[in-house]
Amino acid sequence: MAALSCPLLQLKPGSAGRILSIQGMSPILRRRLADLGVDEGVTVGLKQKGPLLGPITLECNGQLFAIRRKEAARIEVKLQ
Repeated sequence: MAALSCPLLQLKPGSAGRILSIQGMSPILRRRLADLGVDEGVTVGLKQKGPLLGPITLECNGQLFAIRRKEAARIEVKLQ
């Protein structure tokens, strides 16, 4: 069976995926995410989606943080 991939934004709350690529993001924001441990090859879990198109909450390396949906749509993950 082939591994499925999708944008991080399409994951359902409570699911996780391994980051395959991060595309079209500003270098400053990409560096900030890398400082938080979000980089290619890392597993992230989607904890919750904010109401009314608000930010999404992620868990990576035991810490929780939120990012905008616009950035989450640019992160391609492999479903686990």
